[in-house]
Amino acid sequence: MKRFAVCGVSKRAMEMFIKPMVETFSASSELAALLDNDPKRFSVCKEQFPTIQNVMEYNESEFQKMVFETKPDVIIVTGRDDTHVDYIVKALEHNLDVITEKPMATTAADCKRIIEAEAKSKGTVTVTFNYRYSPYHTKIKELLLEGKIGRVTSIDLNWYIDTFHGSSYFMRWNRMRELSGGLSIHKSSHHFDLVNWWLDQKPVEVFAYGSLNYYGQESEHNPQKEDGRYCVSCNVKSNCAYYMRWNSRSGALNVKDDHIDSNSKSKEAYSSYRPDRCIFDSEIEIEDTYTASVKYNKGALLSYSINFSLPYEGYRLAINGTKGRIETTEYHAPSRVPFPVPEQTIDYYPLFGAKETISVVKREGGHGGGDPVLQEDLFLGEDPSRSYRILSGSEDGAYAVAAGEAVWRSVKENRPISVETLLHSQSVKNS
Repeated sequence: MKRFAVCGVSKRAMEMFIKPMVETFSASSELAALLDNDPKRFSVCKEQFPTIQNVMEYNESEFQKMVFETKPDVIIVTGRDDTHVDYIVKALEHNLDVITEKPMATTAADCKRIIEAEAKSKGTVTVTFNYRYSPYHTKIKELLLEGKIGRVTSIDLNWYIDTFHGSSYFMRWNRMRELSGGLSIHKSSHHFDLVNWWLDQKPVEVFAYGSLNYYGQESEHNPQKEDGRYCVSCNVKSNCAYYMRWNSRSGALNVKDDHIDSNSKSKEAYSSYRPDRCIFDSEIEIEDTYTASVKYNKGALLSYSINFSLPYEGYRLAINGTKGRIETTEYHAPSRVPFPVPEQTIDYYPLFGAKETISVVKREGGHGGGDPVLQEDLFLGEDPSRSYRILSGSEDGAYAVAAGEAVWRSVKENRPISVETLLHSQSVKNS
């Protein structure tokens, strides 16, 4: 029986880790402790999972006490992004294993702290990059390993976030770079990790452009220049195109919230947390649009873009190699796409031959069916029948964050940014 302590009782913690722990993997896994700075999160969590009523609760300053009293084997880190590094380092200092939500940290410097702590520890770090586990993404990995397109020369990846999902980041703490690293880290680290994993290469240099086009006080969609508004009480929301796209005039609030379960009987907000802050506040300075070029250590080149305010959500991918090309397009959250969308397939084009369209067997579960398979690897151990590595370690987490930091730094400094220089890493331990 392995004992787990959760640091940061977010909605993500409850849905991704606590729920499967108590419902699916209870024969081998036990929730030993909850740690958070807001007691309300404990009551919401225990309301949702009545079987954990006796689980010990600890304030964020009581990490050492929690470890001493509950003796966990693994620390699960699922709090706000900027809190990850301290919990991970403390866990490693106690020789405990760590499972952390992405991003592993919000800066390359903090990734270096983690790597150094892990090198001195008996514990290891696992980063839950669930995009790897989507059946489409694992199929692409398998095609590349089979050599279907030969040596990869370039990748085009264009990611689209719709006005519902995209605006949600600017309603919450994610809009502050010091808390999230900015969206090139909080969100794009997912995408950089996916490419790094497909290629089995490391990013070495990034040049990027970016800007704030849709949100912030200067947005052309801002109905009135005034700070401090909240969607639920805003007196100009009927003039806000973002609000009215997803809500009716009756005022039914419909914002994406990664932290509190909308089905909970406890309707009060968490302490000092609002998921409906105005997306046009003047404090918003992070970018909502990026294009980037990334050079890899074995010669591959990535052309990447992401936009956080588009009419639909999904991505378009093309991977070019010396023997052919792979293409696929995904339309995410079809219920929010305002037109019929085709079933996702993978198209394979040999350099000298006929096109082949590959259909993929889909799975149920979050992140395109990836979450349940990742959970099995986390709570049962990695699948021994799998022929390639998929579970992510500290090196993967570090390079994904460093690539994202290189993006926003390149935007600010208008120059190429060395990923290795950001990491200052002499040696990186890979769990």
